[in-house]
Amino acid sequence: MAIIEIPAGWPADEGAARAVQEELRGRLVRDEEGPTVGEGHVTGLDVAYDDERDLVAAAAVVLDARTLDVVEEATAVGRVSFPYVPGLLAFREIPTLLAALDALAADPGLLVCDGYGLAHPRRFGLASHLGVLTGRPSIGVAKNPFAFTHAQPGPERGDAAPLLAEGEEVGRALRTRTGVKPVFVSVGHRVSLARACAHTLRLTPRYRIPETTRRADSLCRRALKEASGEL
Repeated sequence: MAIIEIPAGWPADEGAARAVQEELRGRLVRDEEGPTVGEGHVTGLDVAYDDERDLVAAAAVVLDARTLDVVEEATAVGRVSFPYVPGLLAFREIPTLLAALDALAADPGLLVCDGYGLAHPRRFGLASHLGVLTGRPSIGVAKNPFAFTHAQPGPERGDAAPLLAEGEEVGRALRTRTGVKPVFVSVGHRVSLARACAHTLRLTPRYRIPETTRRADSLCRRALKEASGEL
């Protein structure tokens, strides 16, 4: 498998990355409802790291939004493109994620990231970053809470509580399974928060984590193992 190299001109330090982040944030679209739940395609995106070899593997898995059957999947393996800096993790992953998306023949539809969008210290996490760069609607569904205050949602599937940052609702803690800890949903780009939560519930018919993320997680780990074995 060919290794995706770091793009020319990619930000190399925190100051440059923050400047790019700030510029792209100005392009966010927050006044669209987004794709209809259960129609078209939804694409799960996830990455896995090999720190010893400085590699990151990305997976894009396209599902039929109605049946949740796999339509297409693609992977890419690249060099880690940025140092670890909290709040700037997208810069480590995006070149390889974009390569995986570019390898798809099917329309990805809604992008579902294992991470955050507006629920981010500067309101521009991975889901927002990818959404703006691709122009596609996107949401973030994270497994763990970020540094935002929230009450515990009710115990039933579908119960939710707002994630608050300085009084602004930047996402929701959403219960996808009754009696199981919530996931953390935020808008990425071109989707409302209510619609993002509705998509998340549609994508979790059996497990806490969306099918998009479960399948992309498995695929990127497999791709990383294969790539590491070839080097």
